Amino acid sequence: MISQALRDARKYEETSEKMINSLERPAFHLSARTGWMNDPNGFSFYDGKYHMFYQYHPYDSHWRPMHWGHAVSSDLLHWSYLPAALAPDSCYDRDGCFSGNALTLPDGRQLLMYTGVEKEQQKNGEILDIQTQCLAIGDGLDYEKYEKNPVLTEKDLPKGGSRYDFRDPKIWRKKMELIAALSATARRMVVVRYLCMKVLTVWSGNLKKFSLPIIIGLEKCGNVRTFLN
Repeated sequence: MISQALRDARKYEETSEKMINSLERPAFHLSARTGWMNDPNGFSFYDGKYHMFYQYHPYDSHWRPMHWGHAVSSDLLHWSYLPAALAPDSCYDRDGCFSGNALTLPDGRQLLMYTGVEKEQQKNGEILDIQTQCLAIGDGLDYEKYEKNPVLTEKDLPKGGSRYDFRDPKIWRKKMELIAALSATARRMVVVRYLCMKVLTVWSGNLKKFSLPIIIGLEKCGNVRTFLN
């Protein structure tokens, strides 16, 4: 079921894009349908087309609670916009649907895994983001968030992990297992450019039970090196 927040975002982007002259868009690069574009997410080939999702705030030209924008292409040069795929509309992602990835499930549906964000005020007045990992499943156009989200929380972190730096899942399939790499840095370990970033590798055979077998080195936003394949 599409939430009111997602319906509102879709209606707004459909109306707002008509006010953007096509000559003002890049010729060979994907730009935001409207508003603000951030990290690319979920780049994948699904149902005969390349799908690109991206961090997105449709309502303004600066960073605010992130949605997932969506576009498709057959040649990676010419892109067609699709309605926004995700909106921050649940208690666990009400302050943003952060970066993630996509893959095709054995039954033909497309799975999105992303980081949900909920802000929390600390005793000293500082505001930090509680970050959890969430799923949405769809048909390449509409995506429904998993009813048991979030699937990974601070309770799943090993010693030294931080719920405030637990994000950017990169998922892939190996036989019948789902494997995901995520950044999970103890807050005090974070330094400039995330030089001390570490990640967790987690897997699940049924998208319900995850285990944490190893900790490995990884770049920010879950960019897995090819030697992990």
